Amino acid sequence: MKQEPRLRKGSKPLPSGRGDVTKLVLADDEHLVRGAIAALLGLEDDLEVVAEVGRGDQVVDTVVEHGAAVAVLDIEMPGATGLEAAAELRERAPDCGVVILTSFGRPGYLRRALSSGARGFLAKDAPVEQLAGAIRKVHGGGRYIDTELAAAAMVGGESPLTDREAEVLRAAADGATVARIARNLHLTEGTVRNYLSNAIGKTGAENRMAAIRTAQDMGWL
Repeated sequence: MKQEPRLRKGSKPLPSGRGDVTKLVLADDEHLVRGAIAALLGLEDDLEVVAEVGRGDQVVDTVVEHGAAVAVLDIEMPGATGLEAAAELRERAPDCGVVILTSFGRPGYLRRALSSGARGFLAKDAPVEQLAGAIRKVHGGGRYIDTELAAAAMVGGESPLTDREAEVLRAAADGATVARIARNLHLTEGTVRNYLSNAIGKTGAENRMAAIRTAQDMGWL
């Protein structure tokens, strides 16, 4: 059953002299985590979570519907990842800033987040003051990158996989056969085997599943 966005109605009056409230859309498939983040951000006088969603494929429509200025996105969500949602926002709602939250210190994620158009990137367990500051900076047109995650990204290096090799590995992640991958990606079985072989070699893995785990741990998928 498709999960409907959870709307947050009502705005707190701002103290005299403060600027307008910054409207936020919060996306995370973990209800408790999403609720906790929303509650903490709700304590900030200049920030308001106007909608919450639990699926990545609901993000863009919700942002457009509510005219949100910033979307705060988890990475791993059903329907679409936060990185995919960020890339779609760049096309359909370019004025909306994106802050990516992650519970994984995978170095490849930072590069992919920046490539998708995100301007904020920090750990999900960051203090609320840090998250609120990142949101304000992104809303003002700047960037906010967690220093530890940035350092991990530099150490990890660029992904050695081509786009096609990464695509085939993703398609194989659920245990799909070569024949099924070939059908889904409109490739020949021989081509799929070549891509898998290349990916295994580049990740230094012993087999397909080990290559997938390595690529996922590095944030390349």
